[in-house]
Amino acid sequence: FRLALIQLHVSAVKSDNLQRACGLVREASAKGAKVVALPECFNSPYGTQYFKEYAEKIPGESTQKLSEVAKECSIYLIGGSIPEEDGGKLYNTCTVFGPDGAMLAKHRKVHLFDINVPGKIQFKESETLSPGNSFSMFDTPYCKVGLGICYDMRFAEMAQIYGQKGCQLLIYPGAFNLTTGPAHWELLQRGRIKSNSHFLLLLSSLSEHSAVDNQVYVATVSPARDEKASYVAWGHSTVVNPWGEVIAKAGAEETVVYTDIDLKKLAEIRQQIPILSQKRCDLYSVEMKK
Repeated sequence: FRLALIQLHVSAVKSDNLQRACGLVREASAKGAKVVALPECFNSPYGTQYFKEYAEKIPGESTQKLSEVAKECSIYLIGGSIPEEDGGKLYNTCTVFGPDGAMLAKHRKVHLFDINVPGKIQFKESETLSPGNSFSMFDTPYCKVGLGICYDMRFAEMAQIYGQKGCQLLIYPGAFNLTTGPAHWELLQRGRIKSNSHFLLLLSSLSEHSAVDNQVYVATVSPARDEKASYVAWGHSTVVNPWGEVIAKAGAEETVVYTDIDLKKLAEIRQQIPILSQKRCDLYSVEMKK
């Protein structure tokens, strides 16, 4: 099946972001994409100062647009993420819609992006956001999919749990920056291939590690880079195959990245290097607590 990653240029005008995102979803569908993914915070600028202003209930304006365009195009649409308000709390939330427009999953970012790299970047999502507390999976005719958002990708245990639950594709919309992007975006994506043997759709430097760790396809979908923004995204949305090879990559500009996912290749690699059957569960394990 054909996968499309929409590396969207995100402005301060929500209505423009929604209109442009839906237009690019239609373009991707017209070119044969059956699964389409948007980036983290696709409807608003990324930053703690913006989350409250742009936050919506779910369902709400943005998710209604996603539902409508998914149904119109008869595709599976991973709606990046939006700031969500619920019960007086804010979340960074990814919603997924099926070809009938129904919402199939809602994932709240589990690991909040709180980092401090002296002289380069300091960011603390927990100043305004609350963490999610659950794993999120959904089924398609192609494979079972697990969801994460950006910083979630740094935590290999999460990907391993999805693997144990039968996921073949993990989707991580994300927005790495000019410090962490060059260092870790592609590296992490390739590594995730190795440990769980499934598909991963990710949006960060972790994607190459994800592919190798889990024997999966890994795709990361980032916002386009805006040098004038308060938070400058790395871009470079990427797809990595289960061998750890980069098979598609964007630059920094707004674009749509296409790739055809070959499930036969995935099966061949798992047969050649059968790590799933070779795990020593008598010595170690990773488990889901709730």
